[in-house]
Amino acid sequence: MQYRSPFHLVEFSPWPLLASFAILCMPVGLCYFIRGGTMTLMTLGLAATAVIATVWWRDVVREATFQGFHGSYVAQGLKVGVGLFIVSEVCFFFAFFWAYFHSSLAPSIEIGAHWPPSGISPLEAFQVPLLNTSVLLLSGVSITWTHHSIEEGNRPSAIQGLALTLALGLYFLFLQYGEYAETSFAISDSIYGSSFFLATGFHGTHVAVGATFLFVCLLRLSSLHYDKDHHVGFLSSAWYWHFVDVVWLFLYVSIYWWGS
Repeated sequence: MQYRSPFHLVEFSPWPLLASFAILCMPVGLCYFIRGGTMTLMTLGLAATAVIATVWWRDVVREATFQGFHGSYVAQGLKVGVGLFIVSEVCFFFAFFWAYFHSSLAPSIEIGAHWPPSGISPLEAFQVPLLNTSVLLLSGVSITWTHHSIEEGNRPSAIQGLALTLALGLYFLFLQYGEYAETSFAISDSIYGSSFFLATGFHGTHVAVGATFLFVCLLRLSSLHYDKDHHVGFLSSAWYWHFVDVVWLFLYVSIYWWGS
């Protein structure tokens, strides 16, 4: 009789502990760099995190695809975990929106008692930011196309949709880099500069992480790792990408359009 376990006990792995130390090196190294030091510690932390994430994902792919440990119970648990992770990310961005509206709805006399603060020339909402919004919305459509193609067993169509989503994500990052190069203010220019670059910069970081996630899924999709019934890895990336899209819509409406 076949035994169906509702859980999977993973083997002992060094990656969680090593990843925590590698991630710790990044903010510590950033603070050291801001205080006038070098970027060595931050760069080493970033490189170590990338390497550890690669080998950690490799182990998860082996468990799911080649060893068959990710049954229906485990897959359901993974989906719940991804959902809770996205909820934590919502709380993360909620803090930035709270800071922005706290400062913009009742601007203090130190910044001129109006919003945007005195001396700040905000970006035009209906130029590059609107193009960025269109790019991300289109990427949400293409990743939904990929999802339906996977469920229908149409792998070539799924690869096309996922490649298009990845290209749109990279194009968004290119546009945001050009936007930052054209701004007339810096992160040190009052609360407006701080809240603008923190909120949009962390969103850009999430887009970069999501694009990396999509690239891994594209490699796995090309290697026949997904089928109609088993594609939790892709579902996780799709949910994360939709979350990134929704956050950008709030950023565009509140910071670029209303805040300008």
